[in-house]
Amino acid sequence: MCDLHDCDHDRQARAQRASASPNEVNRRTALGLGGAALASLGLVQFAGSSAPKAFAAPGSLPAEDLDLMVIVCDGMRPDELNAEQTPTLWRWASQGTRYSNAKAHMIAETLPNHTAMVTGTFPDRNGVPSNSIWDHGAGDERTMDRSDDITYPTVLERIRNERGLTTASVVSKDYLYTILDGKASVHWTPGPLLPVTDHALDHFTIEALKVTIDDHSPRFTFVNLGDIDRFGHMDFSGTSWRLARNQALFNTDHKLWELEQFMRANGSWDRTAILVLADHSMDWSTPFDLVSAKELTDRDPALRGRFGIAQNGGADTFAYLGAPEGKDAAIARLREVVLAHPGVNKVYTGDELRLGERGGDLVATCNHGWRFSDPTPVSNPIPGNHGHEVTLPIPFFITGGHASVRRGQVIDRPVTTRDVAATAAHAFGLSWQDMDASPAAEAFSF
Repeated sequence: MCDLHDCDHDRQARAQRASASPNEVNRRTALGLGGAALASLGLVQFAGSSAPKAFAAPGSLPAEDLDLMVIVCDGMRPDELNAEQTPTLWRWASQGTRYSNAKAHMIAETLPNHTAMVTGTFPDRNGVPSNSIWDHGAGDERTMDRSDDITYPTVLERIRNERGLTTASVVSKDYLYTILDGKASVHWTPGPLLPVTDHALDHFTIEALKVTIDDHSPRFTFVNLGDIDRFGHMDFSGTSWRLARNQALFNTDHKLWELEQFMRANGSWDRTAILVLADHSMDWSTPFDLVSAKELTDRDPALRGRFGIAQNGGADTFAYLGAPEGKDAAIARLREVVLAHPGVNKVYTGDELRLGERGGDLVATCNHGWRFSDPTPVSNPIPGNHGHEVTLPIPFFITGGHASVRRGQVIDRPVTTRDVAATAAHAFGLSWQDMDASPAAEAFSF
């Protein structure tokens, strides 16, 4: 059973953790070390929220009886959507509309792509370019997990405020809970948390989702399932058998089968359309196929101490820290030094990726089968990583029992994580034209 309680105290404690000392062991290091424990479980309903941007007045609802649920199978690869590994998801995709050319956006990490899903915008507008940034004010790397990090209104807020409908956030990862704090009508506090992964197992997340459906009947629900990603990160057989990864895929798929049976039994399946996707995929490296950019810059007198580095697994971001007159030369030298490493694939400016000022001055991505590890070679020991180009392709399909869902289609046009927000806005008659996105309208009959 899911323990429902007022968790204002719990919420304050999580907010304190979000601004904790940057000297704490980071999540990637902890994942590499392993471990497990249990915490608490709960649900909270919040009052007001604000959406500072003015949008066009809502139109009529395309389907008065439609509930929309977004389920993010965190870190799932498109080649894992098949009848053998994920039979429930494969059946769902086959019975709905599947988009075969779907991608995350750069940087291919959890926080920027979940933010893209709920805002429909690039990071230069929504404020979240990566999981970790170099914070000039703090003088250190930090995680983008604060509720005010998102600078563009979310569809969780807009559907709630412009339509007066109940929205819900049921997310398994603690930093997703904190960055989305207060944006939906109903929030589940993820738990029990595994302390190393900072996520609740999909079993508990699905059980909490059932309670949310029963108790609140939300019209728009945003769900994150973290097991596929978290166990993929730690899978040291990832370059071969992927034993932990495959078990997580099976378990998550089975929990979704259980969710379907629950929804069919209580009648909610027939009024729900479900958009299933991933926020990024996953790539694996061997223990020694790593790039330590901090070591590269420390060895070069022209670069030493001049850049703050934020590690994002398959990508590093670099923020210039030196005197303004030396910036151009230092960035040019950094590009030269980093690209000379065999594990580096590309170097971008933040503007090229539309990352905004928080995204740093340069972004380096690694080749397939490599990872970044900063500030030291042991900072990121986990074999499974993402953030780089090879982890952009994702599964993306719309299914469910609602009569408006079109069946048996495969659409080849490109879609991205940003298109989730436009699709939600479209489904509830809200404007989406200001977004950097378009709705997956082919999946619906309205």
